[in-house]
Amino acid sequence: MVCEPVEMSIMDLYFSQHFEVEPKLVDDYGAFDISVVSDLPLFVDPFLLFNSDNRKYQDLHEGIIKYLLFLRDKASDELDPGLAAAWYRFKEVKQNWLGFTVLGNGGHALGADFASALIASLGSILANFGNEEVTRGSHLEKLCLIRGGVGRDSISDFTTNLIKHFLLEYTQEFAKLHLQPKHRRDVSVPRAQFNYSTETWETRRYCLPVRNNDYVLLTPIDILTRDDTWISYPDMIRQAASLPDAVPNDQLRAQMNSYLRSRLGRRPSAKDRRAAAQDTIGKFPELVDYYIRLKEDDGNRAHNVSAARVADTRSVMVDQLKRTLADLESRTDFYKRPWTSYEEALDRVGLFKQYVENQDGYKLINRDGQPFSKESEVQLFFGLIWCKTDFDVNREVNNGRGPVDFKISYGAGDKSLIEFKLGSNTSLKRNLVKQLPIYEAANMTRKSVKVIVCYTASDQVRVAKILKDLGLENEASILVIDARSDNKPSGSRA
Repeated sequence: MVCEPVEMSIMDLYFSQHFEVEPKLVDDYGAFDISVVSDLPLFVDPFLLFNSDNRKYQDLHEGIIKYLLFLRDKASDELDPGLAAAWYRFKEVKQNWLGFTVLGNGGHALGADFASALIASLGSILANFGNEEVTRGSHLEKLCLIRGGVGRDSISDFTTNLIKHFLLEYTQEFAKLHLQPKHRRDVSVPRAQFNYSTETWETRRYCLPVRNNDYVLLTPIDILTRDDTWISYPDMIRQAASLPDAVPNDQLRAQMNSYLRSRLGRRPSAKDRRAAAQDTIGKFPELVDYYIRLKEDDGNRAHNVSAARVADTRSVMVDQLKRTLADLESRTDFYKRPWTSYEEALDRVGLFKQYVENQDGYKLINRDGQPFSKESEVQLFFGLIWCKTDFDVNREVNNGRGPVDFKISYGAGDKSLIEFKLGSNTSLKRNLVKQLPIYEAANMTRKSVKVIVCYTASDQVRVAKILKDLGLENEASILVIDARSDNKPSGSRA
């Protein structure tokens, strides 16, 4: 994927900055101040629509169920392939800049696999939509509780597509109220809303913020979450042991508990417990409905949990990142350095290492004082720090040929690559082994700089041992950054 040339300042990474509005205006409107350079790890949770006191949100959830009922009634083996593609397949709504793409907004479409899973489910596990006996309502998330390969990304993308017209109108209202004419224009948006009379998706026109010839969407904060939806498969598996207790039928409850105990054995491991839970739910699929009912009854907590997760994401990926960028710009010449060759890339990374270790930068490259626990967070946070000029982003998926890599390259003919890794990454040694041929054959062809960030003493010891074992302890292209907070002198200037 390629990030477009940036004509703005280094600080111009967010909606409010790019479109020249005060962040408070975005906050007061109730929207999340998204990045316009990279997806942020948030997504729409349909349960927050279902359980909201806002009638408009409730109507949106009812609209989702209405479309699913339409799909259920149309599902058959004789369905025309063209209609199946039009009704069951969707592109990701990348213009909301939310999701899990690191440095960019190009995710995956809801293609043939999702369409097949949806068609199959509508004839089985979702067949009672609108006629539930255990739950208080119908829930799209039920699809991910049974069908493999349908996770939070698919549920969120499907939800976003079905509330797209609302998001377009929501953004249009903000644009007309607060954006200068130069930042907005009329845009024809395909598949904006479904017409049940013609059974087709309609194209509609909206006045929207536009950046690099594509429109941008705002999303209300109170329908967003992070990590997973409130109703989710991992959560159901964690609660499996207590689900039979929610079944009112004494005989059935006893059968469920007996089966679960028989699958657990005498000393079950965590893996055994997961397998037993999966088997029990497979044997008694009605447990899915009882799980959903428990989540409905605890629904008010969903809003508090999601609000805390979204606030944390904003604190780290927006507020704290802005402070880091400003600090780097004011106290170093980091953004004045060129980056067209390996030597210059290495020099710039060395400058960043010095900023973190000797200029209190360690205080700003963490999660509210705590180490980043996810590699993707490190890659996104550091990637945004580096986001100034043209860059290409290459994310290699672990498909059996090697570990996951994250790379940023500058320059066309003279490429300089930088990879960000956590010192705690369990795949770090394997990743370095994969790179050994590059280091051994390097000489003047070496183009890759690897940055390993250590947040704890144990991380440092572990990384030092790995580098020594591989004979890379003196490798100039590997820079280990000490981001610990427990070994720095007092008297911060940050």
